[in-house]
Amino acid sequence: MRVDVAWVRSTLCGIVAGTTLSLTALHVAANDAPALTQALAMGAAPSVATVNHNAISWSDNPATEVAIEDQFLGMQQRLAELEAGLEEVAEEAGDKSIVHSGSSKSTMKVSGRVHVDAWGFDPTGGDVAALNSRNGSPVDPQNRLGFRRLRFGVKGTIRDNMNYKIEMEFAGGNRSEFRDAYLGWTDLPVLQTLLLGNQKRPYGLDHLNSSRYNVFLERPFVIEANNQDARRLGLASYGYSEDLRWNWRYGVWNQQNVQSLGNYVGDHLQLEAAGRLASTLWYDEVSGGRGYMHFAVSGSHADTAQNPTNESRFRTRPEARSANRWIDTGKIKDSDYFNLLGLETVVNVGPVQFVGEYQSVWVNRDLGSEDVNFNGGYFYVSYFLTGEHMPWDRKSGTLGRIIPFQNFWMVNRCDGCREAGWGAWQIAARYSNADYSDGDVLGGAGESFTFGLNWYWNPNARMQFNYINGKISDREVDASDNVFGDYDIYGVRWMVDF
Repeated sequence: MRVDVAWVRSTLCGIVAGTTLSLTALHVAANDAPALTQALAMGAAPSVATVNHNAISWSDNPATEVAIEDQFLGMQQRLAELEAGLEEVAEEAGDKSIVHSGSSKSTMKVSGRVHVDAWGFDPTGGDVAALNSRNGSPVDPQNRLGFRRLRFGVKGTIRDNMNYKIEMEFAGGNRSEFRDAYLGWTDLPVLQTLLLGNQKRPYGLDHLNSSRYNVFLERPFVIEANNQDARRLGLASYGYSEDLRWNWRYGVWNQQNVQSLGNYVGDHLQLEAAGRLASTLWYDEVSGGRGYMHFAVSGSHADTAQNPTNESRFRTRPEARSANRWIDTGKIKDSDYFNLLGLETVVNVGPVQFVGEYQSVWVNRDLGSEDVNFNGGYFYVSYFLTGEHMPWDRKSGTLGRIIPFQNFWMVNRCDGCREAGWGAWQIAARYSNADYSDGDVLGGAGESFTFGLNWYWNPNARMQFNYINGKISDREVDASDNVFGDYDIYGVRWMVDF
């Protein structure tokens, strides 16, 4: 089918100016060639030649004949495409968060998050102060109130197929750090998306999930200990299959955390190659993703330096925001390299979600030292009391943004009564354990139960409450090799993101 573009333009102008050329009229005229000719003439259409009562030509070549029904269906499709294009342009033009550069065709979009935390610590047994020690001095864990995260960033695109992101963290007061900071390329053959810069290493679902969407305030022992602060400087590829059933990411990173330094300086690069392959085994399209199942396997190989810059160290807090790490292997002496294997699964059925992960690390050592193995995992179940579900992003294999059925709000009505919406309510329970004591390395073994209550005010704001009952044992602290402690911890977070 050939359609005169000038005619389409004039027809649309006619519609805007008030000319009556409705699809309903065209549909009626579709069965009557003279009527269709008259209707098109109202829109400043070119001449239409009627052929055999069932075929017409909308081409400059009178020899081209197309059935009138095909012409009409083709025109409907073309108008639908034009309408979709106009909607896309209007959406971008109306997006106030997009800033267009004055010197190029690049775009910029601002984002940020504010997390305000309150924590209370209640040691109930053992020597928690020793677990929380720093520089050989026991430190009783103190209650905390302040900013957990205070981030502001920009991201955007650069013609023709490049992108970038810069995100800063200000929760450390005068010790600001960057988080995601990279440049990249999109729509590449084979590699799809390629990013160069500070970005998350690809293992541990609870780390790959954004803190904006995670169910609990802090991440489990094993996830944080094996991937402290998650992000490192590296080069990584991200991709997914056309049917969204598979997604993957892989690359190479330097192991030192340079978020507060800006640079790695050293003769040994301590490179780490890591990857993750994930599959959304089941996704219920009919319900909009209220049911799905996910499985993924991840792994890494990391070389370490046998000098003071050794990055073979695994440590974490008690699944709460304490001042110091309560599990800590220290820099593992004589380590040559280590390998990591991770497994993860998610099953979501309506308002109920089951999540589990397991990770194991093998550290290979030289100079006669014994190889060591650390492992751990967690399992949790969550349930929306108000019926919502945890959305799933099949392109990245991670949790998506929670959308309450009804936002939280409260107003006074003119009749003196009060009307309100109560947002979304979710409860969750998690069991977590990790063992970082093996051979002559006594980093500690942890076990905890966490109960969570989440109140989602709207898609961009919520309040969270966690109660943690835990125990850490088999930890070496200042030449004492069996330090342990039992504790209860209470945490509350108020958070928004934009």
